[in-house]
Amino acid sequence: MPQLIFHPAYSRYDLGPQHPFSPVRVEMVLDLLAALGVEPGLVTPPQLAVSDLLAVHDEDYVAAVEAVSAGRPCEGLANFGLGTPDNPVVPGMAEAARWLAGGTVHGADLIAAGEAGVVLQLGGGFHHARQRSASGFCLYNDLVLAINRLTRAGLRVAYIDVDVHHGDGVQELLYSDENVLTLSFHESGEYLFPGTGWLHELGRGMGRGLRLNVPLEPFTEGGSYLEVFSDVTRPALDYFRPDVLVVQAGADAHYLDPLADLMLTTHDYEAIFRQLVDHAAHHTGGRVLFTLGGGYSLQATPRVWTILALTLLGVPLPDALPPAWVERWQQRLAVSLPERLHDAEAPFDPIPRRGEIERQNRAVVQHLLDAVAPLWW
Repeated sequence: MPQLIFHPAYSRYDLGPQHPFSPVRVEMVLDLLAALGVEPGLVTPPQLAVSDLLAVHDEDYVAAVEAVSAGRPCEGLANFGLGTPDNPVVPGMAEAARWLAGGTVHGADLIAAGEAGVVLQLGGGFHHARQRSASGFCLYNDLVLAINRLTRAGLRVAYIDVDVHHGDGVQELLYSDENVLTLSFHESGEYLFPGTGWLHELGRGMGRGLRLNVPLEPFTEGGSYLEVFSDVTRPALDYFRPDVLVVQAGADAHYLDPLADLMLTTHDYEAIFRQLVDHAAHHTGGRVLFTLGGGYSLQATPRVWTILALTLLGVPLPDALPPAWVERWQQRLAVSLPERLHDAEAPFDPIPRRGEIERQNRAVVQHLLDAVAPLWW
């Protein structure tokens, strides 16, 4: 039975009423699951201690984050990426971030101990956090903390990132690690934060050839995305032969997302999630840890993550959303919400450059596979 991990303290990672990284997204998912009559039985994780963070982050950075979070003065915040519009200083943020990191690490520990096969951490996915700086709404890199737990247990990890932004922090922290394969599918850094994730970023030393990036053209639609996704993940996983998958399941490649330009629908996300479950069944004996991540449309993100949860739980996807749930959240958020779980089959106008975009994405994949071929075989 899949394990779903959550702690109420996750909601304290609230970067302000105008900040897009809002805990209300997960609250909507949990409320929707309850409205659908799905009661998975949530696993309550422990909080990470400050000392646990030092496996990934520099001590002076952690000290700065913990200090300002507790209201203590700290000089040089800009050097740590703190106090910016993306990463404002908010009381209690460090404690909440350690709860979230604890959830992801706990999921990894359950898998490493053989106590779980499929885990969905209902939070986390802070893939931009670096060794000594916050970035892109992310304080502590829960993903690398969890991946390190898995590799120390002797497991080879394939990390797959479908957030629309490049997973730069994860890549940077694991750049030379021979026990981890990283695959990031993202809108090209030519157009989108963080401006990284290029084809030539292949890793260093024993990790060379294990850092794979697929920078996609803006306005990439689901058909092209799924083609690229399959054409890269299949040979990469066949070559690497992982023991466990770790997936950052950001929902911000959805066409309604306000911070990016890819054009996926909920149907495309369902196809991605089912492919990942199939990959886990084929390569890892079903072992896979999912986290959440980006996703800033309140009309889309809760539906995408509910589809993920229901898919993992083996629950048939409903057609309509419960009317009471829709009404409740429309009143609370003062936004119009869709009445169905899935998007319409053709929810947006045809993209004028579709053929050109698809050709460019195929060329990116071919260049990537050509680059790694001498390193793999």
